[in-house]
Amino acid sequence: MSSETKPLPIVEVLNLRKRYGAIQALKGISFSIGKGEIVGFLGPNGAGKSTTLRILSGLIPADSGEAKVCGVDLAEEEGEVRRHIGYLAENNPLPEDLRVIEYLNFRARLKGLEGSRKRERTRIVLDICDLERKVSERKIGNLSKGFRQRVGIADALLAEPRLVILDEPTIGLDPRQSAITRKMMERLRGEVSFLLSSHILSEVEACCDRMIILSHGQIVTEGTLLELQKEFIHNTVFEIVAHGNRIDLQREIRRIDETCELIQDDPVEVTGKRRFTFSTGKGSEVAENILKRLLGVEQFKVSEFQITRPDLETIFLRATKKNWEDQDFLGRKKKRAEVANEQS
Repeated sequence: MSSETKPLPIVEVLNLRKRYGAIQALKGISFSIGKGEIVGFLGPNGAGKSTTLRILSGLIPADSGEAKVCGVDLAEEEGEVRRHIGYLAENNPLPEDLRVIEYLNFRARLKGLEGSRKRERTRIVLDICDLERKVSERKIGNLSKGFRQRVGIADALLAEPRLVILDEPTIGLDPRQSAITRKMMERLRGEVSFLLSSHILSEVEACCDRMIILSHGQIVTEGTLLELQKEFIHNTVFEIVAHGNRIDLQREIRRIDETCELIQDDPVEVTGKRRFTFSTGKGSEVAENILKRLLGVEQFKVSEFQITRPDLETIFLRATKKNWEDQDFLGRKKKRAEVANEQS
């Protein structure tokens, strides 16, 4: 696709900065989100995630930098930008004395929906969020946390936003409620862009097209799960279920890769087979060549082989570790300088 016909991103953030007193929450972050993308927004507590989401939602201003939603600059047309955004805050306050349908009708009117369009959008979001009729007539104060979260998401979807920002939407929910939230995003994939902040990394891994990882107000990496695996995981780990002892197996494997290391050895069944876990720095192709060799050796009787892919949690920890170490070093260096100035 040529640059002339390529659609503009739904979100464009350039060198965004925000400070709270002496604390610099955002240190010049830049990223974009395409139409229909589901993007995970990850980071430790205090990394700057919620600050970024609040700026994009128009709730607080940035100190400097640019933030555009659907091509509209937040600093210039905040009201226009809000028309394109649905936002679910981490602690979503809801009026407990209103029925679900009453609350959604009230919120629809606040968003400028009237008449048949209000009725149609309310019906659609109740269906998308699986809030059947018996739930829609109940008072919000009598609902479980999971249903309250779904009411909040239904509210965020009312005005047909092009960007939906979800801040910890599944925290405290049981697996079924979390699955309903994922199903909702899948149903809207390609039509609506989602920016999802969550500490539940398995949820992010299951539904997001791409991840952005922050630490200390900076983006430390971004990409698809496969791209992040290639960037941060340099060894290929593979498992073999076979007969034989570890010494013979290692000897055979090292005829192909002398650097391959056995990292785990566990019994798996009463037949005497064991599950061996190996690590090689030479990639998955070498691991597959090892399998071909072992299949030709009768004594091992290989019955299972798989290359294990590192999960998002492993990548997250590695991506943020260096940033934390750098910040600790800078903090100690600054403290030593301050002490030296005081003594002089």
